[in-house]
Amino acid sequence: MKYLAMLAWVFAISMVHAQTITIFDKETKEPLEAVTIMSQDTSAFLFTDFRGKADISPFEGFDSLYFSLIGYKPVTVSMAKLAGQSHILSLEPASINLNQVVISASRWEQSKKEVPARISSISANEVRFQNPQTAADLLGSSGEVFIQKSQLGGGSPMIRGFSTNRILIVVDGVRMNNAIFRSGNLQNVISLDPFSIEGAEVFFGPGSVIYGSDAIGGVMSFQTLEPWISFSDKVNTKVNAAFRYASANTEKTGHVDFRFSGRNWGSVTSLTYTDYGDQKMGTRGPDEYLRPFYVERLNGEDAVIENDNPEVQVPSGYHQVNLLQKLRYTPSENWDIEYGFHYSTTGDVPRYDRLIRTRNGLPVSAEWYYGPQQWMMHNLHVSHQADSRFYDQTSLKIGYQNFGESRIDRDFNSLLRQERKEQVDVFTANLDFQKSINATDEIYYGLEAVYNKVNSTGMVEHIRTNERSETSSRYPESDYQSYAAYFTYKRQLNEKLTFQGGLRYNIVSLDAQFDLAYFPFPFEEAKLSNGALTGTLGLVFEPGANWLLRGSLASGFRAPNVDDVGKVFDSAPGNLVVPNASLRPEYAYNAEVSATYLLSAESSIFLNAYYTWLDNALVRRDFQLNGMDSIMYDGELSQVQAIQNAAKANVYGIEIGMDYRFVSGIGFAGRFNFQRGEEELDDGSVSASRHAPPAFGLLRADYRKNRFRLETSMVFNAAVPYDRLTESERDKEFIYAKDASGNPWSPGWMTLNIRGSYEFGKFLEFTLGLENILDKRYRPYSSGITAAGRNLVLSLKGRF
Repeated sequence: MKYLAMLAWVFAISMVHAQTITIFDKETKEPLEAVTIMSQDTSAFLFTDFRGKADISPFEGFDSLYFSLIGYKPVTVSMAKLAGQSHILSLEPASINLNQVVISASRWEQSKKEVPARISSISANEVRFQNPQTAADLLGSSGEVFIQKSQLGGGSPMIRGFSTNRILIVVDGVRMNNAIFRSGNLQNVISLDPFSIEGAEVFFGPGSVIYGSDAIGGVMSFQTLEPWISFSDKVNTKVNAAFRYASANTEKTGHVDFRFSGRNWGSVTSLTYTDYGDQKMGTRGPDEYLRPFYVERLNGEDAVIENDNPEVQVPSGYHQVNLLQKLRYTPSENWDIEYGFHYSTTGDVPRYDRLIRTRNGLPVSAEWYYGPQQWMMHNLHVSHQADSRFYDQTSLKIGYQNFGESRIDRDFNSLLRQERKEQVDVFTANLDFQKSINATDEIYYGLEAVYNKVNSTGMVEHIRTNERSETSSRYPESDYQSYAAYFTYKRQLNEKLTFQGGLRYNIVSLDAQFDLAYFPFPFEEAKLSNGALTGTLGLVFEPGANWLLRGSLASGFRAPNVDDVGKVFDSAPGNLVVPNASLRPEYAYNAEVSATYLLSAESSIFLNAYYTWLDNALVRRDFQLNGMDSIMYDGELSQVQAIQNAAKANVYGIEIGMDYRFVSGIGFAGRFNFQRGEEELDDGSVSASRHAPPAFGLLRADYRKNRFRLETSMVFNAAVPYDRLTESERDKEFIYAKDASGNPWSPGWMTLNIRGSYEFGKFLEFTLGLENILDKRYRPYSSGITAAGRNLVLSLKGRF
């Protein structure tokens, strides 16, 4: 009897331990956190911890359990089967899932199939496999966002014919756009570290109801690393480290992140350092892209140096540092408090497109570079869940950001170096609510406040004597404020039809103080105050299990910011942009329809068509300053121009996508984007829209088997002939190839690429890629730097 009792005790203990389930990703073998485990009658549920573990003893007596996680195929498994496989379960990623949860549509989790607008998601697994150099390259890898680059340290997204300050960047729910985001190409998205991005969403079309000004063409929403919470008193740790090398620009990147978690608290720290050399272009393509010379200062004089290898773009290299720190505390199951800190800085970034300009056979500039591009953000996020009269969930985000940037240039053989610096302090507050009224009705509403303080200075330095003196700044000293309230209503009209609509009212004000010491502006102060009402209406129709039809009408707006109202800068050689104190908001009106057909759980096709009309468009036009159409600026007679509400514009296009996966592990994917844009000119004629790129897209084929993944891809970009180049682009002939008539044009191109990864156990992953296999020499439309030639990419990642 004694031995029987001991055996019974051992058996009971083993059974207790057997009630702990462990859930992994079927492909990566990584443990899955936050998997929902639910009983058959939905009366009980729980979640896995960061180790993918959960105690399922509370489900004793049930025959089977339901397991689900965003981005994975849900499964129902019997208790007997779980016991037979030692309570170890793997979930398979779902490449196609109409029930995928998205956040960018309303700031709250919503099923993707309930959202009338089109949203593209990039998962954490895809970020890891694509292994991009920058966040701009990550967006470009989707095949749905076009990326322009003026220099290696750049990446300006274009979405549906809109770019720069007509599209919005959101990081962890906080808007990144500030009061000096310009209409020219922007590089701010590269301040984000791809190693710290857990996922990204691109919301296509106007998103002003939720996000306010600037969200005309779309919203790019990035979610960065989140601290994990443990369900035990034990302090848990996890470390990830990575090294990457790319041959085309001799990139060397090192990364490490640490996670610590305990009961009700968590921390994550991420640090990345990247060094880029000068980028080498391909060998097969237009000779106009070659770099035959560069400038050095020798013996106190500027000298034109013959480039030993004209395929190397000298100078283009730079370095970058990224730091992220987050702390999280959950005092109860209803409260979640998180603090986040982001910091990014670059070294000096050569403005390559300005350095290749010539005049009378000599370089225009001896120096032209951006000083360190710095970005810092503090973000406090407090969320609460309660079954109250006014909300089920509420979220408060308070953010502070600081942006620092500068431009340094010196003409060839000049002794004077110009330096203009900007500092922008940005304070934001968002209070958002979600409330389910009943089983079919749900509302989202909230308030937003934004304040920007702009400081701008200008200096001139004599490079021999080192004497420094003040000169005109790029911007006036300015304050920019925005206050808004929004309301969105979602109703499931029946099992097949869902309605969603909303309104937002925004008040935007600007106060700029001008220094008349350098320019005789006809005003000392510019004050603007504008109100804007925007709305959206949309329907989602699900006629069958495999079909999803969407239709929506939406409006968006962009209020004039400090860059529009008060900037003084040379937009191109011989053109000077001056302030204009009488601007009004521009409005966009968008209509679109889409159809998605689900061929299987792993395969789908979609077609999307849209038309956007832009009224009161803020565009750069010839202008007069005190009756003069030309004035001297930095020693050059320049045509006076200003931003004006002077045009109408329209953009229309189609987006086509396909994803197909066989049971054998082989899959295919494709994306095609066609857009055309037209802009009204001063004389009433029509010109092509500058930010509507040519047709572009990609085709992919991949194979996945356990820990191995192999992908081949073709990326393509159609040509832009001279007659479809906008007037402003024709003036930049130095960045374009020449056609048979000697006119600038942008040739089409196509690259072939291959990438593979293999995981050695749970702790080591190796990725090897060869990009631009055919070594094409090409420049994406409107870009100032030639893309990388044949590029070998090596990456080694460790998990501890």
